[in-house]
Amino acid sequence: MAIEIERKFLVSGDFYSQAKKHFNITQGYLSLDKERTIRIRIQNKKAFLTIKGKSNKEGITRFEWEKEISLSEGEALLKLAIGSCIEKVRYHIPIGKHLFEVDVFSGENKGLIIAEIELNSESESFIKPQWLGKEVSDDNRYYNSNLVLNPFSKWQK
Repeated sequence: MAIEIERKFLVSGDFYSQAKKHFNITQGYLSLDKERTIRIRIQNKKAFLTIKGKSNKEGITRFEWEKEISLSEGEALLKLAIGSCIEKVRYHIPIGKHLFEVDVFSGENKGLIIAEIELNSESESFIKPQWLGKEVSDDNRYYNSNLVLNPFSKWQK
């Protein structure tokens, strides 16, 4: 079993020049249960099935299990997704000894840009780049699983 320790931030500046690579992601959810989500993701012509448990109250730590499946299985399972699929471009930005993954959403979530960093412990320190904005780890509206039913474009501004 794997435990994911991840913090999420809004992005409030230009990060593109620091990106080392990027790729398109399409993902959908087969379960949006509050205790667990089941996700299908396609990226770089590879498909993955992921099960995530409920986050702790800080929104940082939770169980995560992921397995690569065939692309044809992933494409078939995406057709069973609840709500609309998430479309985004993910940018990899190494800073210090960590990797920031910055997601630029499109479709119904256009305008939303979120940076995530995975850590080895909840108290692990890391370098915060200038473009890193407000932390939203504890705000479940920013979970991809919630964006399929309540997309960013429908939020009250």
